[in-house]
Amino acid sequence: MGNKSLILNNDDIQKKIARISYQIIENYYDEKEVVLVGLSKRGFLFAEFIFKKLKEINSKINFKLLELNINKNNPNQSNISIKPIIDLKNKKVILIDDVLNSGRTLMHAAAYLLNQNISKMNTIVLVDRRHRLFPIKADWVGLTLSTTLQEHIRVNFEKDNILIYLE
Repeated sequence: MGNKSLILNNDDIQKKIARISYQIIENYYDEKEVVLVGLSKRGFLFAEFIFKKLKEINSKINFKLLELNINKNNPNQSNISIKPIIDLKNKKVILIDDVLNSGRTLMHAAAYLLNQNISKMNTIVLVDRRHRLFPIKADWVGLTLSTTLQEHIRVNFEKDNILIYLE
């Protein structure tokens, strides 16, 4: 597993973040408020980059950023929490993760948010590996990458820098 190859550098990823951000604004242009929910840890780190870009390019929509904590090994409803805690009833929500693999975690997170009586949900992932075991997709994707099940995608988040490796 020592071999790793750089798939996307920071410049490429920043362009993808900008593209996704403009698509969000295009899709939600008439909304007053949109809630971004990042899956802890790396999904939330990715959500922070999108949040920052959205604030930079749009001042009309009030974007809020939340972190959803979920145990990826046991993602049932009782193990899910969100912070800060706000009432999501009738809110427009965008669920964000770094890598979409089987879809299991994203499905459980989406089910949790649906139970909050939200009015609309979209999903974003930085990398879609296309190894779906559950019927969920990302509405906006940074990169779709066909990999083997043995390969691993590593997303490295540093202060203002993101790198994606195939290991």
